[in-house]
Amino acid sequence: MDRKLIAALRRDSRQSLSELAAVLNLSRTTVRSRMEKLQERGVILGFSVVLKGDLQRNPVRGHTMLGIEGRGTDKIVHKLYGFAAVEAVHSTNGKWDLIVELGTKTLEELDQVLAEIRKIEGVMTSETNLLLATKPSGRARRV
Repeated sequence: MDRKLIAALRRDSRQSLSELAAVLNLSRTTVRSRMEKLQERGVILGFSVVLKGDLQRNPVRGHTMLGIEGRGTDKIVHKLYGFAAVEAVHSTNGKWDLIVELGTKTLEELDQVLAEIRKIEGVMTSETNLLLATKPSGRARRV
């Protein structure tokens, strides 16, 4: 039942308890209790809103994958967060050590940021992919 509740919330997290109860064929009290327990256990960490303005502020967006030499990853991550264009840094496995989410106003600004990132000591290789469009998922309801 928890999986069904989570799936319903992913489709539309703005549903009222009454709507969720009807979809899941449960009482409102049961739905509220299950949601509270999922939050207490850390399964549900929170609810978020994606605003159109968030995408318009930095319309040029991309993911930069970085290959790091040695053990300087923590220092590199610290330096990356010093760039205004860096929205998030993820550690990963496989060919790349870090994936950096970037957002800038122009392609020229993105190019400048990438040039600076490549100069960071310990960054050995990089590959950048521009995000051309973001398709809405069942998790985000269009307004």
